Amino acid sequence: MKTLINVKVNKKAAVKLRAGYPLLEKEAVENVKVLKKEGDILRILDDKKNYIGTAYYGVQNKGIGWIITHEPEEYIDTPFFVRKIEAALQHRKELMKNPDTNAFRVFNGEGDGIGGLIIDYYDGFYVIHWYSEGIYSFRKEILAAMREKLQFKGIYEKKRFDQKGQYIEDDDFVEGERGEFPMMIKENGVNFCVDLNDGAMTGIFLDQREVRNAIRTRYAEGAKMLNMFSYTGAFSVCAALGGAEKTTSVDVANRSRSKTVQQFEANDIDASEQEIVVDDVFQYFKYAARKNRTFDLVVVDPPSFAKTKKRTFSAAKDYPKLLEETIQLTKHNGIIVVSTNSSAVDVKTFKKFIKTACKEQGVSYEILEQYGLPEDFRTIETFPEGHYLKVMFVKIKKK
Repeated sequence: MKTLINVKVNKKAAVKLRAGYPLLEKEAVENVKVLKKEGDILRILDDKKNYIGTAYYGVQNKGIGWIITHEPEEYIDTPFFVRKIEAALQHRKELMKNPDTNAFRVFNGEGDGIGGLIIDYYDGFYVIHWYSEGIYSFRKEILAAMREKLQFKGIYEKKRFDQKGQYIEDDDFVEGERGEFPMMIKENGVNFCVDLNDGAMTGIFLDQREVRNAIRTRYAEGAKMLNMFSYTGAFSVCAALGGAEKTTSVDVANRSRSKTVQQFEANDIDASEQEIVVDDVFQYFKYAARKNRTFDLVVVDPPSFAKTKKRTFSAAKDYPKLLEETIQLTKHNGIIVVSTNSSAVDVKTFKKFIKTACKEQGVSYEILEQYGLPEDFRTIETFPEGHYLKVMFVKIKKK
C-alpha cells in the first residue's frame, strides 16, 4: 500500500497549482519533513487545508513530484493508469494508422497527465522512460495497464534517475520478445535504424520528425549541407534523400561515424559519397573557416549542455556565439536550421539570440518557418516548460 501524506504548500504555490501547474517544487512545500519515500501519494493542501490535488513524491531535476489528479477520491492504481493510457492513445489515433510512420511518442509526461512518465513506440515495441524513483514505484501498475491497453512485441525501459538524474546503465529489456537490433523503423517513408537496448538513446530523436521532413521536401535540393552535432546523421539522410549535392556530418562521438553510415545504408545511399567527420564541432568551425568552406544549408542542433576537452557549451548562455560561427560558414541566401531543446530558453529569447548573432555578423535574415513539438509530444498550456523544442529555418542575407 502506498502511504498517503498531507502536504501543505505556500499561498503563491497554491494559486499556481490551482491554475493547473502540475509540478510540485520543493520550495513550495511548508512541511517538507513529511516527505520520506519516493512514490508516496501526496494530498496537496493550501494554508487553510483546502484540497488542491493529488500528487506523487518523485525527485527530478525539475521538482519533487507531479500532481496527477484533482479528484480527491480518485485512487492511483492500475485502472487509473489504464484510463490515462487509453486517453493518450485516442490522441495518437491518426499516427497509429499512418503507413509511412511507425515510430512516435505515445505518452508524453505531464502533457498526458502524468509528469515523469514517457512512453515511445517503435514498430511494435514500446520504450518506457522513468524520470524518478517515484514514478518507477508504480512500475507494476503501469505495466499492467500497458498489457491491458496495448498490443506489443516487446517492452524496454530507460531508468533516468541516478544521483544526477542521468540514465542508469542496465539491460533495458522488460517483457515480451527481445528485438533484433539495429531494427528498422519508418518516419514519413524514410528508414532509420534504432537500438532500444543500447544506453539512454535509441538512435533518433522522435521530436524532430517534422523538421526532418521539411529539410527533405523543401530545403535540401541541390544544397551543400552541413549537419553540426549530427548524432547518427538523421538530418543528413533526409537532406541526401531530398537531393542535396553533398552532406557533411560532424559529431565528437566516435561511434557517430558507424551509426551515420548505417542510417545512409538503410536508405540505399552510398555513404562514401557523403562526408562524415568525427571532431569537436567548435574545432570544425575553425577548420572550415581556414579552408574557406561554405554551405547552402546548415543544421545546428546542439544539446542543452555539452562538455568536450576544450570547451563547455550551455544553450542558455553560448548559443549566440555558436550562431555567429555558423553564419560565417553559411552562403549568401543560405539557410540555417537553428534548433534547441533547452527548456531554459523560450521562443522570445531564442529569436533574440538569432537577432544578436546576425547583427554581430553584419547580416540580415528572415525566419522562413518555425517549429515546436509535433502533435504526439502533447503539452499543456499551464506548463510552458513542456514546450521545450524550438526550431527556426533562418535565411541569411549577406551584404
